[in-house]
Amino acid sequence: MKFSAQLDVNVVAHESDDEVAVLLDLAAPSASTDQQRPPASLQIVLDRSGSMAGPPLDGALKALAGLVQRLDSQDNFGLVAFDDTAQVVVPAGPLTNKAHVLGLISALRPGGLTDLSSGYLRGLQELRRVVGDSGGTLLLISDGHVNAGVSEPDKLGDLARGAYGAGLTTSTLGYGLDYDETLLTAITRGGSGNHHFAQDPDAAGAAISSEVTGLLSKSIQAASLLVHCEPSVQLWRLYNDLPCAQVGPSEVMIELGDLYVEEERKILLKFKVPAMPSLGLALVAKLQLRYVELPDLLEQVVTIPVTVNVVPGDQAAGRTVDPTVHTEVLFQEAQHSKRLASEALELGDRETAKRLLDGAVDSLEQANLTVPADLREDLVIEVDALMMISEQVDLRDTSLTSKMTRASYHDKNRKRGRRTE
Repeated sequence: MKFSAQLDVNVVAHESDDEVAVLLDLAAPSASTDQQRPPASLQIVLDRSGSMAGPPLDGALKALAGLVQRLDSQDNFGLVAFDDTAQVVVPAGPLTNKAHVLGLISALRPGGLTDLSSGYLRGLQELRRVVGDSGGTLLLISDGHVNAGVSEPDKLGDLARGAYGAGLTTSTLGYGLDYDETLLTAITRGGSGNHHFAQDPDAAGAAISSEVTGLLSKSIQAASLLVHCEPSVQLWRLYNDLPCAQVGPSEVMIELGDLYVEEERKILLKFKVPAMPSLGLALVAKLQLRYVELPDLLEQVVTIPVTVNVVPGDQAAGRTVDPTVHTEVLFQEAQHSKRLASEALELGDRETAKRLLDGAVDSLEQANLTVPADLREDLVIEVDALMMISEQVDLRDTSLTSKMTRASYHDKNRKRGRRTE
């Protein structure tokens, strides 16, 4: 995997506190043409509560039938459905009899309440039973708010985080306008997966299909970034909404999850750098990328030092900011505004949401006047997206606009740079 680091400024003033932003670019390797991919493991946990009756459940079942056809006979597939209880519809295991599995899927009918935690726990049990060294993915599909069982986002997020530590990734699909995006995105974040929003059966089918595409083209598994700061240096901000934990007095572990064939990622960090007492090259931090490369399950470790040049204050005053890193900072600050706007819309606060979105538009439009031409395309596209969402704030249901905004934030913040099929 290719891995590089780029600083917004590479000089800091002697004996002055400063901040340094670091942009990491990751690129997963291409597919091997002479090696067979290892068996994939996919566990579906499907909400079949009463609110899913009709087109939502019918569309989901049609999409699941399609993904079964795409999987190979050696791939593991399982389906757990839940309403007020969890039911194992298809026991997790190799797809040696697809006709039988398709029959079980088509026979599923809607039920009663929504006990998401029972379904999720049962799905994890099934996936753990069959998963191999290459790990597995659980896709949780729900259209409503939890009204039975565990409903706290933090608890379910911690459950997903523990499962990810055992090699199980959790992705989520919010279906329709009534699901709890705070809950599903907390699970997604803990499980290092993807969060999808689907307003109708066609969009749900496309989201489910994209999750399978990623699963079948996975080339990197369990990627993590260990940030080791030098004494007094502080990792002040991780712009990407990724799981992270303090693992030592000066060390932070960031979970990057899995990467698909030729997938690209951007990770943006900011460090607080204390006043440096000596002139010359100074180490700020060491970045250690650790991952497992498929299909050979080879663990790889790459370390990159982050250094700055400490110069007299008059020299530092004339420094220039790297336009690529600066542009990414502006882009991610716009994503932060997008998330805050989504949270405001959840509360029905259109005025705050519109102010945040319009402020992000103004910031990016001002930036477009100064950034190099080759960096403007992303900002122009993002300005258009923000303006579209802002227009919807006054015109459409706040629940719909909130979910659109949160899904857009997820795509462009958590897994920035990812190719879309």
